[in-house]
Amino acid sequence: MTQQVMQGWLRSDGRKGIRNTVVVAYLVECAHHVAREIVRPFEGQDVHVIGFPGCFPNDYAQQMMEALCTHQNVGAVLLMSLGCENFQKRRLVDFVAQSGRPVELVSIQKAGGTRSAVTFGRNWVTEALAQLSDLPMVEMTPSDLVIGTICGGSDATSGIAGNPAAGRAFDALISEGATCIFEETGELIGCEHVMAERAVTPELGGALVETVQKAVRYYDRMGYGSFSQGNAEGGLSTIEEKSLGAYAKSGASPISGIVKPGQRPPGAGLYLMDVVPDGAPRFGFPNINDTAEIVELIACGAHAVIFVTGRGSVVGSAISPVLKVCANPETYDRMAEDMDVNAGRILNDAAGLDEVGGEIRDKLVGLANGLRTASEELGHHEFVLTYKTFEPLGPACLPAVTQLDRPEIRQTPSGASP
Repeated sequence: MTQQVMQGWLRSDGRKGIRNTVVVAYLVECAHHVAREIVRPFEGQDVHVIGFPGCFPNDYAQQMMEALCTHQNVGAVLLMSLGCENFQKRRLVDFVAQSGRPVELVSIQKAGGTRSAVTFGRNWVTEALAQLSDLPMVEMTPSDLVIGTICGGSDATSGIAGNPAAGRAFDALISEGATCIFEETGELIGCEHVMAERAVTPELGGALVETVQKAVRYYDRMGYGSFSQGNAEGGLSTIEEKSLGAYAKSGASPISGIVKPGQRPPGAGLYLMDVVPDGAPRFGFPNINDTAEIVELIACGAHAVIFVTGRGSVVGSAISPVLKVCANPETYDRMAEDMDVNAGRILNDAAGLDEVGGEIRDKLVGLANGLRTASEELGHHEFVLTYKTFEPLGPACLPAVTQLDRPEIRQTPSGASP
């Protein structure tokens, strides 16, 4: 089968981006306002603010920022530091520089304060945009794509129409050699043994079961699960019912492995992203909102993210486009300009799952040929990054490629720095 040709920007590691974004990244909350002020004149352009608000370091946050600042959709990086925070900023500068991207670190204290730092930052971004505009584009195909999926603002229609359609899109893309990532382990409770039957090895099947059981233990300890008042008002009765709907967005392809936030899948296929921290609860709930999960999918290399919603969500994300799939026809009628795909047509017998799944697939491919999502057009660049703790994955989690065979596959470090 001849693959559809798309256009992208080639990076030094061989990956190809579908956006050429300048990232302005604050390294402590004290620098957040300055980062926002730097970006303000560039509204409508691919200049996005990301950042880590905490002052004491965390291995998870460090790896996430390294992964995000060298994401294939990122062309240049401006790092904003107050100057006295504990973030390992020099390590981040070196990591980005080694990727071949233009990078600059600004200390607000050394720059002379807010106005001086903002002026310098705006001038640097202007020069970076001019430099990036001269970069040639190269051909890419669906096999180059990494796509994530999430559901949020869910109701009873999400699991009936939107998530199954997203699953069909996943199956189509995987058949073309793409890499697809689904989540969230806290919303797959009750589905772990079904997932295990799709694992490419028995050992991976056991790891999938344990990953979900870890989520059960975590939520039991916290006294709260991934189930909201809005879910109940939308017709969902239990976490098991919600889980069945959430599971549908994974499609029917074999599951190739498990990854953790900030870890890129080693090859094509379908992967589960484990979002629940390891060890005893230390930093609160695993994901405080949908935006945090989107960011983690992007840190795993997602060019774009499918977002299925029933009740309606308006969020997008910095760095990678978010494609909104609305499962509820009534919600779509009210919020059409925030949505990209009307999966509610399935419930009205106006379209089938394969048709809507094909539309989702085509729009994802179209993002590499100039298509912009609704959230991009509306200027949504939400971003959330907090503290977490993860331990390295065992060999059963990536059965197709071991650490010995592929030493460049990075593992998530354990623990938080003191």
